[in-house]
Amino acid sequence: MYLNKASRKENFTSCVKVQEWGKTMERFLGAECDPRQMSPLTLAFIGDGVFEVFVRESLVCKANCPVKKLHNRAVSMVCCKAQAEAARLLLPVMTEEEKEVYMRGRNAHVNHVPKNAEVADYHAATAVEAVFGYLYLKGELVRLRQLFDMLA
Repeated sequence: MYLNKASRKENFTSCVKVQEWGKTMERFLGAECDPRQMSPLTLAFIGDGVFEVFVRESLVCKANCPVKKLHNRAVSMVCCKAQAEAARLLLPVMTEEEKEVYMRGRNAHVNHVPKNAEVADYHAATAVEAVFGYLYLKGELVRLRQLFDMLA
């Protein structure tokens, strides 16, 4: 479904509220959902995109350089090994609720592990993505920013 220009602007303003850019922001679409009822792989699916946006924003704000360099840096930060390292850094500071989501994500049955990834790293990366997806869907964007800032 495509919206006309006026509807898009109205929809955008009603769904996205920014206060102190990067500190507080509502989710892009105001759709109601309960992330506690979602599978860990579904949470990881959305969390992958959320993590990617955080990485890209961070890179763009730090350096105005050619897109190829930005892409290569982003890939190095979102790869399985880097996200597994992020898991090791974030796990000690996660809340109990976040740790539960992390464990669900880590223990989720995945059908395929990429050939260039270690199985343990892939599970840890999936777990981090699940936490990011969970927090995003709960609307806890300040907490998301806190966790991401620990990695930057």
